[in-house]
Amino acid sequence: MSGTFQNTTVGAIEAGGTKFICSVGIGPDAGMLARAHFPTGDDPVRLMGKVVEWFKAQQKMHGPLAAIGVASFGPVDLDAQSRTHGFITTTPKPGWRNADILGPLRRAFPRVALGFDTDVNGAALGEHRWGAARGLDDFVYITVGTGIGGGGMARGRLLHGLVHPEMGHMGLPRLSGDDFEGACPFHGRCWEGLCSGPAIAKRTGMPAEDLPPEHPAWETVIRYAAHALVNITCVLSPRRIIVGGSVRKAGRLGEEAFFARLRAAFREIMAGYIASPSLSETGIADFIVPPDLGDDAGVCGAIALAQEAHREKS
Repeated sequence: MSGTFQNTTVGAIEAGGTKFICSVGIGPDAGMLARAHFPTGDDPVRLMGKVVEWFKAQQKMHGPLAAIGVASFGPVDLDAQSRTHGFITTTPKPGWRNADILGPLRRAFPRVALGFDTDVNGAALGEHRWGAARGLDDFVYITVGTGIGGGGMARGRLLHGLVHPEMGHMGLPRLSGDDFEGACPFHGRCWEGLCSGPAIAKRTGMPAEDLPPEHPAWETVIRYAAHALVNITCVLSPRRIIVGGSVRKAGRLGEEAFFARLRAAFREIMAGYIASPSLSETGIADFIVPPDLGDDAGVCGAIALAQEAHREKS
């Protein structure tokens, strides 16, 4: 992308299951001119009204927005020809099934270009432009938090297809002795149903950030996550896997210990089948990594989506 589009002020929305993060700017850190958080709640119409009013106020302070990018939790309808393009579809989140996200923005800002994708594809785009995936055209971004999702790129293009990747809902082999029924209302014991923040809380009776380092749930969650990352590696052959979201911070266990144990379990499960220096004992630390942009990967990705939409419209 040319510098002209990257230096144009845009709006960004990271639409998460817990909160919406809105920003105006051109990029991460000092490139963000303003930002605000709104609880997601269970009333999409009311929330989108607040978001629209916030962007209108920002335009009075920072000038017209060239575009607005939305990186949303899903599933979402990404088909531009669809009657429900820009809608969240079959989410289990109360109040949000068939919620129209882009519609209120279209009506409020009819001359503003809009970019729309999943939250994880947005975060992947942000990490590709400014973070841990710079210089890579084949990689995967995973978020493990309120839900589990995966996005990424293949040959420099964000992953799309029938709809979009739903990596968090892959089935995983049952670990010996684990009789937890899972927390996903659709699939029970899928990856999200086993390892998301709500799943950990349901399994243990406490949030992940409060689990003691020695709690056996950490071994279970890490083992399942390693199985999932092996599956992703075998299917997509990414050059790097970036793991973001709140659970990867691992509370009292700590992010460093979480990643060390995740990499070790990945190598054990992969069992040497894929021969690559990136999966060696020394290379694995650069293959499974946290996001360089940290918790800002999603909102930075929404900025990048807006910049892409502005470029395509111009």
